[in-house]
Amino acid sequence: MEETELQNELASIRSIMERSSKFISLSGLSGILAGIYALLGAGVAGLVIMDDPGYSFSRKLDEAIFKGHNAGSLYRNFNDYSDLILKLVTIAAVVLVASIATALYLSNRQAKRKGQQMWGSVSRSLLYHMAVPLLSGGILILILLLHHHYGIVSATSLIFYGLALFSAGNFTFADVKYLGLCEIILGLIAACLPGHGLLFWALGFGVLHIVYGARIYLKYDR
Repeated sequence: MEETELQNELASIRSIMERSSKFISLSGLSGILAGIYALLGAGVAGLVIMDDPGYSFSRKLDEAIFKGHNAGSLYRNFNDYSDLILKLVTIAAVVLVASIATALYLSNRQAKRKGQQMWGSVSRSLLYHMAVPLLSGGILILILLLHHHYGIVSATSLIFYGLALFSAGNFTFADVKYLGLCEIILGLIAACLPGHGLLFWALGFGVLHIVYGARIYLKYDR
């Protein structure tokens, strides 16, 4: 009997310590929905790409740069199709905003259910450690777009997003670190295969998010 009471007390202490040092209100359902949004966005982007002849110039341009060839003439040709990039960036922005809004809403609901503050010192630390690599990656992506290096934009986004998750994993579930490592590995593979960015983008932000979200939901949300 005394042993059972001791175990219960230790469990309570661990729970209190976890609440004070870890943000445990991440919603697995938000991860699943973010993955679905990403897959829908990838599908729409695929339709836009197939409709726009500029994409063929984009792939040729990146292959030429990747192999060290002179790509001057391809730059002139591709400039006629720059509207494609604006459309793809718009789709990505819509997916990002929808994912963030969903994550905030569901995590806030989860925090209330678990009796944890949504905005406290732990969540601020988590946000800070995510923001540095995300902002750095976002600025680098803008630079790549300005210099017409479209083929590695997807890889760059996956790598920096993975770094952000790995860093944030110190302040929440360990599963977030594993997701970050998977994103980084996928991004490095994507960097070796320019011209297949949409596929890797769908795998990283879509499939991996759904798998991660389902795992979090089954382990912690129910």
